Amino acid sequence: MSARHTSARPPAFGHNPVMMDEVLTWLAPQDGELIVDGTFGGGGYTRAILLAAKCNVLAIDRDLDAIQRAEKLAAETPRLTPLLGRFGEMDALVINAGHASVDGVVLDIGVSSYQIDEGERGFSFMKDGPLDMRMGAAGPTAADVVNTMSEHDLANIIFRLGEERQARRIARHIVQRRAQQPFETTADFADAVEVAVGGRRGARTHPATLTFQAIRMYVNDELGELARALCAAERILHPGGRLVIVAFHSLEDRMVKQWLRDRAGKQSGGSRHMPLMAKGPDPTFELAVSKAIVPSDKEVEGNPRARSAKLRAAIRTSAPVIEEDASDGMNLPPLSDLEDVA
Repeated sequence: MSARHTSARPPAFGHNPVMMDEVLTWLAPQDGELIVDGTFGGGGYTRAILLAAKCNVLAIDRDLDAIQRAEKLAAETPRLTPLLGRFGEMDALVINAGHASVDGVVLDIGVSSYQIDEGERGFSFMKDGPLDMRMGAAGPTAADVVNTMSEHDLANIIFRLGEERQARRIARHIVQRRAQQPFETTADFADAVEVAVGGRRGARTHPATLTFQAIRMYVNDELGELARALCAAERILHPGGRLVIVAFHSLEDRMVKQWLRDRAGKQSGGSRHMPLMAKGPDPTFELAVSKAIVPSDKEVEGNPRARSAKLRAAIRTSAPVIEEDASDGMNLPPLSDLEDVA
C-alpha cells in the first residue's frame, strides 16, 4: 500500500484527535469511498476524513451525546451518516444502513476526552460526580459493580484490566468500606483507593488511576467490544479495504497486534524443539506497517494524551472471513500472578 499523506487537520469540537496525519495517511480516503469511523467521539477523525476526500462516512458511537454531536455535523454535509450503536456491531449497523461493504474502518479505542471532562459521567476522579462510567445508557454502573461484586472478583478485575499490583489490598478495603456506606461518587471512591494503598507517597499519578481504568473497562466490556469490532471489520471491509486502529492501553494494543498478526498469517517459524504448526486459513489481512506507529515528540508535547498511543494498520485481502467466537477475546495475565498482600 502506498501511503498518501494529507495535512487536513480541522478542529474537532475543541479536542485534538491523536496522530491525525498518520491516521489519514494509512486510511487514505479517496473520492467516492465509504469509510466507517467506529468511534466518533468528538468527531475529529470524521471531520478530517470528509475534508481529505469527497467520500462518505458512517459515524458510529454508543454514546448518545456523541451521536448528537455527529448529527450537528451531518447537518453541514450530506456525506455523513451518524449511527447509534456499539462498534463491535459495526457490520450489522453498516448493513442496516444499506451498505454491503466499506472501503475503510478507523477505530480510536478508549474513553473520549468529552466523557472524561464531563463530571456527571463519572469517568474521572478529577471532577467529582456520580460513579457511573457507562459509555452508553444501559447496563450496570460503576457504583453497581464496586458496591455488589465479591472481593475476589474485584481483585481479579483491578489486576487484570488495571494491571494494578495492589489489587487485593484495594479490593479488600473497598468491601470493608462499602459495608459502612455504599460508594456513590467518584471522589469518595478515589479517596477510598488512596487510603487502601497508604496514600500517594510522592507518586506522579493518583493512586486510583489504574483502579478507575479497570472498573471503566469492565463496565463497558471494552476488551470484548474491541475483539468483536476487529471481527466485524473483517466482515465488512472489501478486498483492498484499510483498517486503522489507535489504541492507548497496553492490553488493547496487545490484542490488536496479536489479532492482526494472526490474520496476516504471521506464524512462528518453529524450531527443533517445537515443529512448525500446520498452515492455517488464508490470510485475511496484509500488515500495512510491521511495527506500531507512535506519535512524534512534538505531538506529545502539545497533547499529553498522545503519549501512550500506538497506531496499527492493515489491508483486507480477498480471503474468506475467518469465523470465530469473539465474545471477549481477553488474553490477560493470570490471577495467580497477583501479589499476595497480607
